[in-house]
Amino acid sequence: MASLWDDLDNLVNTPTSFTAKVGDRGTIKPKANFDAGEDVVALRKAIEGLGTTEKTLIDILTRRSSAQKELICKAYQEATGRALVKDLKGDTHGDFEDLMVALVTPPAVYDCHEVTRAMKGVGTKDSVLIEIFASRSNQQIKALSDAYLDETEKKLTLDLKKEVSGDFSKALLLLAEGSRDESTTVDPAKAREDAKTLYNAGEKKWGTDESKFVDILCHRSVPQLRQTLVEYKNISGKTLQESIEGEMSGELEEMLVAIVKCVKNIPAYMAERLHESMKGGGTDEATLNRIMVSRSEIDLLDIRAEFKKLYSSSLHSSIEISRAAMATA
Repeated sequence: MASLWDDLDNLVNTPTSFTAKVGDRGTIKPKANFDAGEDVVALRKAIEGLGTTEKTLIDILTRRSSAQKELICKAYQEATGRALVKDLKGDTHGDFEDLMVALVTPPAVYDCHEVTRAMKGVGTKDSVLIEIFASRSNQQIKALSDAYLDETEKKLTLDLKKEVSGDFSKALLLLAEGSRDESTTVDPAKAREDAKTLYNAGEKKWGTDESKFVDILCHRSVPQLRQTLVEYKNISGKTLQESIEGEMSGELEEMLVAIVKCVKNIPAYMAERLHESMKGGGTDEATLNRIMVSRSEIDLLDIRAEFKKLYSSSLHSSIEISRAAMATA
């Protein structure tokens, strides 16, 4: 695994999922000759008949783009006077219900719901917050925040502030502002300067100045950070990820490592998260569903390729093995 994250060759010029257009590298594409009314008829038959026809739900909801599914939801409401999401909740159960509901929820609203769930209950699920805020673009984070405001009439950053603390809180709140520099121009001198600042704040001194890491990693543009990662290795002899893992611990370490991994390669980061969700006794269905659904129109093709590269088995077969293990458990 280390070899993947240690490889900085051609990093600066490699495409990034932060700027990927919806549909470019996703597995779900808009359906040609799409007819929302036709889909509504099929969905009603599947839901209103004796016993829900799961195959129809899967065939339609996994083969339409988010924009098309929004039109289906609107047409369903007009035809039945009911919300499709409510009918799905009433007619499906368990993990399948969660997946169907996720598929008909607009991406920003889905992210909003996942963040809300992570903040609810006993103990905040920091890993979910880290995954979402480290991997989303400014535009996605702003859309998430707008959805949160619409649903709760509260500002997301104010509610997050109540749930987290310390330097981890500072990093998370900076990302949740959605104000990372979006410049595509790289300043090599600034990258060298930032690399030296990070080296002096960590490897070179007794004790670590975490605030410098938070400031640089949460503010600089992705292209600028990629150049900084290269410069850091030139100065330190180690990757920045190795330094963070050696100098820090807990949620802050997890957050900063996630940012570095996403700056390098979001699909590989997501492939790792998927693999972790299927390891050991029982699958973490929430993580599996969240990544498969949220990346399905963005870069799931690339995630599949990175998964195969990392684990020498296809994502599809790994999910099937995981499901079979759960069925026999």
